[in-house]
Amino acid sequence: MTSARAAVGLWLEHLAKERRASPRTVEAYGFAAHRYITFLEAHRGETLGVSDLGGVAAGEIRAWLASLRQADKPLSPRSLSQALSAMRTFHRFLDRRLDTPNPAVALVRGPRVKPSMPRPISEDQARGLLAEPSLDPDREDWEAARDEAVLTLLYGCGLRISEALSLTRADAPLPASLRITGKGSKTRIVPVLPQVAAAVQAYLDAAPFVLEGHEPLFRAKRGGPLSPRHVQATVQALRGRLGLPASATPHALRHSFATHLLGAGADLRSIQELLGHASLSTTQRYADVDAAALLSAYSKAHPHAAG
Repeated sequence: MTSARAAVGLWLEHLAKERRASPRTVEAYGFAAHRYITFLEAHRGETLGVSDLGGVAAGEIRAWLASLRQADKPLSPRSLSQALSAMRTFHRFLDRRLDTPNPAVALVRGPRVKPSMPRPISEDQARGLLAEPSLDPDREDWEAARDEAVLTLLYGCGLRISEALSLTRADAPLPASLRITGKGSKTRIVPVLPQVAAAVQAYLDAAPFVLEGHEPLFRAKRGGPLSPRHVQATVQALRGRLGLPASATPHALRHSFATHLLGAGADLRSIQELLGHASLSTTQRYADVDAAALLSAYSKAHPHAAG
């Protein structure tokens, strides 16, 4: 019978080789899984096999979370939520690959997590991300132009990845403003800067595909629609080359669009409309970020700040 720890090994191998998860993700998931198995074996007083994992009760999972909360170095609510998410992923693997379902996992709810503050990048960092695709010798010119166009839409128009990739051939050349349908089928009008339109046009001029008006505008290397995963992987590679923090994600470009507009004097209501937020309280978080950035700059630059 396969042991529980061997099942963890199979799962981590699946994450690394089939799901192509980052080494950091695999390491974090592995750490959480081994803590989970260690707790269960101590709780039951025996070594567990795969079949035993199918019988883990919701109360045992809650007890495991409680032990993490009460450890010498207690986990924060966000870290507890991430640990539970890792275990749900592990149990899905057990169900699909090792025929060991556990319906009790769905009964466990994680702690309430306060929404994290947006983490924008600086204007220089944003410019670096937009320019870097054209410097990659391993990409064809049209692919570099495509990646630059997508990232420019995220930063220059504040679009979500899904919104940028929902554009069709009929949307280009880009007009002075775009009608974007976002979350909850909420429609908004987004102005298009000349630089954004030029980046999309450069991609169109270089693209090797002839597209019909209803077809997705951005295409993958083999001609299919470009996936969100490609955009995420591209930014991950670019930030590695530029030495940017892990917070420099595609969505951070949207955050930066909002924060840089706010810093330039735009009002919150206007930014709310541009981003398509249903609630002004969501947009308000950008004001907090901008105020924190100003305070940080002040404390570093003002001669009396430390006094």
